[in-house]
Amino acid sequence: MNIGIMGAGSIAKVMAQTLNKMKEVNLYAIGSRTIEKAQEFAKDYHVPKAYGSYEELVADEAIDLIYVATPHSHHYDNMKLCIEHGKHVLCEKAFTYNKKQAEEIKALATEKRIYVAEAIWTRYMPSREMIQDIIASGIIGDIRTVTCNLAYPISHVERIIRPELAGGALLDVGVYGLNFIIMHLGKDFAKLESSVMMTETGVDGQESITFHYSDGKMAVTTHSIYGRSDRRGIFYGEKGYIIVDNINNPQKIEVFDTEDSLMKKYKVPKQISGYEYEVLESMEMIRRGEIESKSMPLSESVYMMGLMDDLRRQWNLM
Repeated sequence: MNIGIMGAGSIAKVMAQTLNKMKEVNLYAIGSRTIEKAQEFAKDYHVPKAYGSYEELVADEAIDLIYVATPHSHHYDNMKLCIEHGKHVLCEKAFTYNKKQAEEIKALATEKRIYVAEAIWTRYMPSREMIQDIIASGIIGDIRTVTCNLAYPISHVERIIRPELAGGALLDVGVYGLNFIIMHLGKDFAKLESSVMMTETGVDGQESITFHYSDGKMAVTTHSIYGRSDRRGIFYGEKGYIIVDNINNPQKIEVFDTEDSLMKKYKVPKQISGYEYEVLESMEMIRRGEIESKSMPLSESVYMMGLMDDLRRQWNLM
């Protein structure tokens, strides 16, 4: 299967490195806004085809799947371009800028029978099922509280602080905290509360979000673009607690009892980068004639965009 990459930024480079180490796929083409940047990327990552426009990229009939690695603000237009040219799509998170755009992409993909999926890698990783199995085992009993966080010192990055580029902590790092909670606690929450601190440029710089669940559970996630956090996800139960090391790319899961003694430790399977799981599933679904991911169906992407819309309305960002 030939894969093309749209956008030549840092995340595209990680995907290129990953694809080059995978036996199942062929990194075939790179498309950038300038031919110079595309050619430089192609040279660095051994890509056969380099295109100086996205239109040229999607016009290449040999490409089976396009990985969209552009800023959030461009995802809608970029995915639409791919779909209209019959190209299957794996698009970086956040899927779109808002729920309305996500709904339109879902409708167009359904109409054209084109596979489209959001590349929120934690949804595809083995760690997702591992965490669920540990919770289901009852090893820490009834869980009533969950906390998680994700923060990086990225306030100097242009796309992060610019409203016109769909910047802010929520769409870039907060999406992982929200997905972590929804994946493991579900959607049956009764109330959603939040507090936020804005940047001088008018995007959210850091926030705290609290989910109040109908069954009495509570989950809190915090995100920031100003400093490095420990990135942990913790489940608190009556018999102990579970610590997930790095909700953005879990490496290990540890279970402690109420005396803080380590009961069990789990390591995730070795991986190239973690991106390979979303690629492998996309290949599988496309070959089966499916138009949606099983790990991140479009209905989930639409739901998550709607959830983030609700939060931004609270912050007067919508």
